Amino acid sequence: MTTTQHIYVVDDEAPAREMVGDYLKLHGFDVTLCDGGASLRAAIARQSPDLIILDLNMPEEDGLSIVRALKQHGSVPIIMLTATASPIDRVVGLELGADDYLAKPCELRELLARVRSVLRRGPKQAAETLKVGDLEIEPRRRRVSRGDKKIDLTAKEYALLDYLVRNAGEVLSRTLIAEHVWDMNFDSDTNVVDVAMRRLRAKVDDPFDVKLIRTIRGVGYLLEGPAA
Repeated sequence: MTTTQHIYVVDDEAPAREMVGDYLKLHGFDVTLCDGGASLRAAIARQSPDLIILDLNMPEEDGLSIVRALKQHGSVPIIMLTATASPIDRVVGLELGADDYLAKPCELRELLARVRSVLRRGPKQAAETLKVGDLEIEPRRRRVSRGDKKIDLTAKEYALLDYLVRNAGEVLSRTLIAEHVWDMNFDSDTNVVDVAMRRLRAKVDDPFDVKLIRTIRGVGYLLEGPAA
């Protein structure tokens, strides 16, 4: 027997949270709507959710503070939603333990896909070391290494690698990568994603025999460990 998964949608704007909540209900989820941090904490006290969808920009308590508090006391997966967060806010949110980020207004079908992906991965520990093959990321210290070799990355390269690692095994389109790492809509005439990926590969893949980042022609990129 399948248990219905419970999602909390936190947004101070009623139309936005109701739209997301109604869509998730149509796809079989049990949904609780919260208008801010206080109502979220009250709801969690009654029942722990399987996932939280959280707007970062709320007037009474900003989303980053809520992410920080939640991750200090548990490991419930969190997807951040925001219309205005800077790349720095996004990186900080992910480092604090949020599991994914989506810009508003978002395509509801994409949000549903992200929800299902995060739920498949399950909760993670906020202080964990992320690993793919011999590649390791320590999010709280922003340290990257392969084997015993430390890898120095720029802030943008780190954000790109972090996104690839957190979605290891999934093919990521250039559109998704541009949205998450640059907070921009992807233009097929620009090669910003490909240029950044080449620079990242020069540090993460080129010096090593085993390559982790693959180009999926016509689609995007995939990071995965070596086959067993």
